[in-house]
Amino acid sequence: MFSIGACVNKPSAASFETGKVIDTVICKNDATQSYALYVPSKGNKEVLPVIYLFDPHADGKLPLNKYKSLADTYGYILVGSNNSKNGNDWSATENIWNNLSADVQSRLKIDSNRIYTGGFSGGAKVAGYIALKYPVIKGVIVNGAGMPDGTSPADFNFSYTAIAGEGDLNLTDIVAFSKALVNTQTRQHLIFFDGKHEWAPDSTMNLAFAGLQLDAMQKNIIPKNEKFINDYIEKSKERLDTFYHAKKMIKAVQECTLSISFLDGLTDKATRFHENLTSLTNDPLYKTQDKMQEQLLSVEQNTKVTYSQHFEQADMPYWVKTIDHLKAGATAKTTESPMYQRLLAYLSLAFYSYSNHFITGNANPEARYFVELYKLADATNSEAWYFSAILDAREGRSDTEKDLLKAVENGFRDKNRLKQQSEFQGIPDLTSIENKMN
Repeated sequence: MFSIGACVNKPSAASFETGKVIDTVICKNDATQSYALYVPSKGNKEVLPVIYLFDPHADGKLPLNKYKSLADTYGYILVGSNNSKNGNDWSATENIWNNLSADVQSRLKIDSNRIYTGGFSGGAKVAGYIALKYPVIKGVIVNGAGMPDGTSPADFNFSYTAIAGEGDLNLTDIVAFSKALVNTQTRQHLIFFDGKHEWAPDSTMNLAFAGLQLDAMQKNIIPKNEKFINDYIEKSKERLDTFYHAKKMIKAVQECTLSISFLDGLTDKATRFHENLTSLTNDPLYKTQDKMQEQLLSVEQNTKVTYSQHFEQADMPYWVKTIDHLKAGATAKTTESPMYQRLLAYLSLAFYSYSNHFITGNANPEARYFVELYKLADATNSEAWYFSAILDAREGRSDTEKDLLKAVENGFRDKNRLKQQSEFQGIPDLTSIENKMN
């Protein structure tokens, strides 16, 4: 098992530009592996905390570009793996982690008491796996998914922060796991945002980063900073008042619960949030909204059952009508909107699974049916257009390059996969398409 020792006080073995995302740093011990790096503007003259971030598509620079301002605010080094992606097995994940962490440790001054992991979707499971496997990890941020499948709630030796968009298809699973952790000794936090299955906006991730600071204070890893604590409390009170006056009682309860999780064991000022929580949960309006939310979750589950009965039926008109209905509901900004977003995401994942299955089995007509549904349900998903390009090539259509460009436009960045895809070997402009991924 790889482990990182005490804080490194020696000079850095390499000098990196500060305040700038470096897309590719090649690992010294394995040139096939690399990572994106962000060293905060303050520089790395002293040991700094580090967050290793894992994107499901091995796009290391993506989360660094999203959260570099937070790195400057909190003084964190950010590292994004360019190798970790969906489809890797756990042995590959461990190999990536060992090379990645060893290389960062050898080049930068890292505070060994403040090493964190974070990730989105499949990357969240990677972040959780590493935290479970390596005791050096002091905190994990999972975004859009939870811990690896089969993980039971337990007394983890790291803090656990879960982030979920209200329209995320994994919302119910994320919430259920966090609720189960309440009965353990794990220091855990649950943060919601108005969005779907995606990397959280920086305003939401800011709460998670602040939570790492508060957790470190609670564990006496860093000195208690009363100003930081008071600033957090004041901002939380402002959010709480905004939710309450807007009669968004569920959001108000979520805000209280989050602040209690951050402040308990750190300051007696958490008492006010406990009192507010008791008052809010006894409010008739909250009880009404909570009951309505439970009813919507029941409707959502029943709707998924109905959809599952139609997957094997070649009924394009049914799906066109259904998807149009869900899209309208998802954009209506009503109480039901997040449910419609989650159902769309559920269909997207189902259509992906069927498309991938039939493409792998060379069942092209069946694959084309589900790929067209995939594009209809999730038109900004790069994988839908990549699948479409594969079928275009197999069917001798002239749309192959156009669909590949759509895939790139929507975030496809896996150059190795593109070059190794047998269907694309005869494309004259493959290099120019590859160049557009930079």
